Amino acid sequence: MLNLLWALAGIFIVLWVLGLSFHFVGGGLIHLLLVLAVITVIARLVTGRRAV
Repeated sequence: MLNLLWALAGIFIVLWVLGLSFHFVGGGLIHLLLVLAVITVIARLVTGRRAV
């Protein structure tokens, strides 16, 4: 599960960079998804939960 979380975070970062580069209309959504991914990763690291 943790590998999936890191993969999603990586995908969101790539989409975010593309959104900044090409000024997509959906750039706001990509920024929101990036923030959610970062918050999720930080929450996992802080709580110390292990993937099941």
